[in-house]
Amino acid sequence: MSGLFVNAEGSLTAAGYALTIIAGIVLFLAASYFAGKHSAKRRFTTKQLVFCAAAMALAFITSYIRLGEMPWGGSATLCSMLFIVLAANWYGAGTGIFVGLAYGILQFIQEPYVLSFFQVCCDYILAFAALGVAGFFAKSRHGLLKGYIAAVFARGVFHTLGGYLYWMDYMPDGFPRSLRSIYPIAYNYSYLLVEAVLTIIIISIPTVSKGLNRVKQTAIE
Repeated sequence: MSGLFVNAEGSLTAAGYALTIIAGIVLFLAASYFAGKHSAKRRFTTKQLVFCAAAMALAFITSYIRLGEMPWGGSATLCSMLFIVLAANWYGAGTGIFVGLAYGILQFIQEPYVLSFFQVCCDYILAFAALGVAGFFAKSRHGLLKGYIAAVFARGVFHTLGGYLYWMDYMPDGFPRSLRSIYPIAYNYSYLLVEAVLTIIIISIPTVSKGLNRVKQTAIE
């Protein structure tokens, strides 16, 4: 049955793409419904949807600007994670997780690789949804910086989990057993930290920091 949706190379077939798009639409509608039902005071406004859509679009565009790519997947991009974190910083963790989930689906459509259903969840759905944890720090001092660091760490946890559960089975026969316990951690956090360091430097520039604060005020007014 899985052969109908995934080919021998682990990529999606036409039916797989169709199923992914349908599932994405269903998840998007379901998330929007429950977000709206959560509280009348917390109901999404048109302005919030526009800002979240813009953040997700910018994240998707900058994900193509890659500073380096890893051999088994993963790359350091030009601040793509930051835009999902911004949505969480503006509107809270729940909205950030929702935006991250939608972005994860886009990433899967962009460059799908399937070993199993749970591997897809770890590498795409849960990893990018985890960026929404930045919203828990939104009201604290230096909340964007703290939230961004927490978001990068949280995303790495799910990529690392997928590495332990699935990707290590595909290592060459001669791969040192002594490295198996640390390789998924080192592999995934290597490219995440490269992007994180660059992003932290950029958002720490006073002019950029002030600009992001103005954008936030506009987003939440």
